[in-house]
Amino acid sequence: MKNILVTGGAGYIGSHLVNLLIDKDYKVTVIDNLVTGYKKLVNKKAKFYNYDIADKKIINVILKKNKFDFVIHLAGLIRVDESIKKPKKYNDYNYVKSKIFLNNCINHNIKKIIFSSTATVYGNSKKKIFSENNRLNPINPYSKSKLKFENYIINQSKKKNIKYIILRYFNVAGADQKLRSGLISKYPTHLIKIVSEVAVGKRKKIIINGNDYNTIDGTTIRDYIHVSDLAEMHILALKYLIKKNQSNIFNCGYGKGYSVKEIINNYNTIIKKKIFYTIGPRRFGDSERLVANNNKFKKYFSNWKPKFNNIKKILETSLKWEKKLLNLKIN
Repeated sequence: MKNILVTGGAGYIGSHLVNLLIDKDYKVTVIDNLVTGYKKLVNKKAKFYNYDIADKKIINVILKKNKFDFVIHLAGLIRVDESIKKPKKYNDYNYVKSKIFLNNCINHNIKKIIFSSTATVYGNSKKKIFSENNRLNPINPYSKSKLKFENYIINQSKKKNIKYIILRYFNVAGADQKLRSGLISKYPTHLIKIVSEVAVGKRKKIIINGNDYNTIDGTTIRDYIHVSDLAEMHILALKYLIKKNQSNIFNCGYGKGYSVKEIINNYNTIIKKKIFYTIGPRRFGDSERLVANNNKFKKYFSNWKPKFNNIKKILETSLKWEKKLLNLKIN
């Protein structure tokens, strides 16, 4: 049984990953400061520490006490709009604190890490899909902070002989089939989350940020991957590190993009009524199109078959989760 440490394990993606790790009989410990996470989402079988990853003294004690085999680092902030207003905050959380934490891990001889990065490091481009070797051009403080830590991991791997897997997430959506976990956000910026809130009556409409992009209908295009498939990709990456002991970078997406209007139209067919929307201005820092070239992941993990590669499955689980939240008390 491998002993896994998950930072940010009380968050949306982290809680799904913790559930899957425990389902597969891994021993799991979660560290989360609950700035954006929720303790209620943490699997009861996981050991939980409510601390900040940059608290060197406390983290030092936790690392010394538990003797982890691997670290999966998901802790961080993710709102592009907030990062533009507070670039220093995003640099501190996503880069400075992560750097302190990684060095602490290395000092305790934990030398295998999976890092949760983002496809927004590719920025804007005329390319229709992005592969791992494309030029990196982050266009907002959030993606810049993520890329800085990617580069720090890579540099440390050369100096300290650590092995890493960097996973660049495209747009993550959906919820656990058993509804153990899903997206909770006080200030959601995720399209599918916002549309789900409209569907259940939490808000009246969605504002589409720009309809003059060079796309099929003028709205931005994204590659939506179900959170449960993404969690499975982490498990495969973990096994790869165990077996091959080699560093690598992988895109996490399905390789198909949907525009904002296509998502809304698909939702309309599920709920049998129309989602009301208005057109607003473009958001600064938004990419026109972000779609994964996932050929590299499929090549390395040829047996991987995503279970939820269907936009309606993603929307249906999102809707079920949003309905559950109407009756779920979350502090």
